[in-house]
Amino acid sequence: MLPVRFALAGFGAWGKFHAQSIQSNPDAQLVAISAPSEASRAEAQQLYPNALVFSDSLEMIAQADFDIIDIVTPSHTHREIALAAMQKGKHVLLEKPMAITLEDCKAIVACAQQFAVHLAVGHELRLSSQWGRIKEIIDAGTIGDPQYVLVELSRKPYRQGASGWRYDQNRVGSWVLEEPIHFFDLARWYLEGSGDPVELQAYANSRDPQRPTLYDNFSAMFKYANGSYAVVSQTLAAFEHHQTVKISGTKGALWAAWSGALDRTLEPEYFLKVFDGEKLETVKLEKHSGEVFELREEISQCIEMVRTGQKPAATGLDGLWSAGLCLVAEESIRQGKSLPVGEMLKF
Repeated sequence: MLPVRFALAGFGAWGKFHAQSIQSNPDAQLVAISAPSEASRAEAQQLYPNALVFSDSLEMIAQADFDIIDIVTPSHTHREIALAAMQKGKHVLLEKPMAITLEDCKAIVACAQQFAVHLAVGHELRLSSQWGRIKEIIDAGTIGDPQYVLVELSRKPYRQGASGWRYDQNRVGSWVLEEPIHFFDLARWYLEGSGDPVELQAYANSRDPQRPTLYDNFSAMFKYANGSYAVVSQTLAAFEHHQTVKISGTKGALWAAWSGALDRTLEPEYFLKVFDGEKLETVKLEKHSGEVFELREEISQCIEMVRTGQKPAATGLDGLWSAGLCLVAEESIRQGKSLPVGEMLKF
């Protein structure tokens, strides 16, 4: 079969990892890249001489010939780029958050349906040998019905991003939409047997008075009609990168952790322990756990999505839910109370 042709919108720090994952897959071909700065374009052309390089994503969509676009641009640009590609009949891999407003998220999902294209949202943790294995253990009934989920992150502060976009609320939307969005997605995925969340309350604060609504510390709790609930928590005022998941069920429990002291590319430390109610087991993971490794799996799955119509790990509706829970959490912080969830996220 011919390689699936990828266009890549965005060539920042994470976009470069996307480019590497596409280029290293023998079933993929990186045919076009858009990057806003002259320096980024020069680097892209040097590293990927067979790809067309553009200064504007919409220009790339209009001129390049590709099968799927991988959108790794600042969050506020996602709707415009995704809709332009879908309207040309192109499939889309869209980094999270899929957008920074519910209106934009719903518009993207509706456009994919209207033009009958596939839409995958970048919740690559679902494809992890570690975080994805947890879902397999839950589905196998090992710990019974899950009743409590904790997903927590302690890490160093965010980098600025190209032209400082990650510290500009008009462009980033919020820091709740950065990493906690992954944790909302995981918690909801682990508890999908409980239906949809019905209520959420969140708390947060910032250590910099110049950016009071970009939260360094954030915690949210959301619950289900059957009484199960999840806690999502993050601090950006710590060091290194340490993520934890704990789940208890009607029979047993599990505990998983991942630590990366320096960066994504060096060997991380991780484990997964499972208690089935009688014995405790440390699960042997066959593949490395870490977002760079999971990104490779995401690219492979998108290739199958284009070729066979295989459902992506995270659909547009999944992306709508994860972004929506983040936005409800922010509104809960503003109002200082718990809020209903379902009606706001209906599509």
